[in-house]
Amino acid sequence: MTVTYLKRAAPRPTTEGSDLRDTVSVMLAEIERGGDDRARRYGKELDRWEGDIVLSDEARAEAVARVPQGVKDTIRFAQDNIRRFAEAQKATLTNCEVELMPGHWAGQKQIPVSAAGCYVPGGRYSHVASALMTITTAKVSDVGHITATSPPRPATGIPDAIVYAMDLCGADTILNLGGVQAIAAMAFGLFGTTAADVLAGPGNSFVAEAKRQLFGRVGIDMVAGPTDSLVIADETADAETVSWDLVGQAEHGQDSPVWLVTTDRSLAEAVMARAPALIESLPEPNTTAARSAWADRAEIVLCDTREEMAQVADRYAPEHLHVQAADLDWWLDRLSIYGSLFLGSGTTVPFGDKVSGPNHVLPTGGAARYTGGLSVQKFTKTVTWQRTEGTASCDLARAASEISRLEGMVGHARSAEIRMEHHAHQMGQNL
Repeated sequence: MTVTYLKRAAPRPTTEGSDLRDTVSVMLAEIERGGDDRARRYGKELDRWEGDIVLSDEARAEAVARVPQGVKDTIRFAQDNIRRFAEAQKATLTNCEVELMPGHWAGQKQIPVSAAGCYVPGGRYSHVASALMTITTAKVSDVGHITATSPPRPATGIPDAIVYAMDLCGADTILNLGGVQAIAAMAFGLFGTTAADVLAGPGNSFVAEAKRQLFGRVGIDMVAGPTDSLVIADETADAETVSWDLVGQAEHGQDSPVWLVTTDRSLAEAVMARAPALIESLPEPNTTAARSAWADRAEIVLCDTREEMAQVADRYAPEHLHVQAADLDWWLDRLSIYGSLFLGSGTTVPFGDKVSGPNHVLPTGGAARYTGGLSVQKFTKTVTWQRTEGTASCDLARAASEISRLEGMVGHARSAEIRMEHHAHQMGQNL
């Protein structure tokens, strides 16, 4: 296998992150003790928001009314795709029942969680799409209560378009809160909300750390890091298109890696030459973010064969994997380690990020090796049940007793054996 790096990323700085962990731990503890008042004070200090935390029905309606109809139509278009894809996912989750032996039945049920908390980022960019992805998916899952939060702008609160998206998707409560205080409010059930069973949605390092520390007490979709994207391209790909695809993902931020894996040296060299100019054509602060990401995090890898390209992609385990190469069916069959797969030059990662249907909350940092993205499954518990009667109870009890005594668990054995005794007694009564 011959793999040549035409461009390599700079080594990542080594940081322990103890300050971040300690800060978030202190904040969570203070908010849990201090409740609404402490969360409100953090909102004032960090979000610079002094208005109401809970968005009233009147304020929600006013925000919705201010959104231009054309914007509403576009958001509805995206939400319809996302909803219908989530509904198709939900249809794959089925209850089942099987009689494993005469008189012994077992099954599974799909039960939605009672409450969910959906975090919508609102820092440099207003992430309307994140509201669509998280809240819609929870709603389709039949979650009982959905709380949505987003950082408010100091003077105006949550941007109207985000409020409209939250309202359209079915958020029961909207909180003007960002950061750790928002995650804590949803997890602890502050401001009259129902404490979340599952927290979902991307965010900055503080949001991710808060979710990580709360995991176990509540479920989370994942601990997300900087977004990443890998393009596989052969000689059929267009250098301008590939360049824009990489630059578009680099504008997420300076820590967002973008990778090109190709068998075509001329394509690789064209992209290396073109991407910096495209970055400089972006407005600020996008230019600065993309420039840093391209300089420090971008990699361009030259391979000999398509199988080598696939093996390289497997090692990266990218969040977004975009194939711009011949024989797309081969790639669909071969590739298996990614958050979401984009096939062909007619699609692009921004479709998935914003409007096309599949969820954009995806595993980062190589986590695609063992998990997928946000889906109805994250808001649904697959639980099992069983019922046993007659001789089946006796047969199971005999085996359970023997295994329990082999393990030294006498109480387990007696709990099983009493079923045999009851069965024998019932049989005697029936004679």
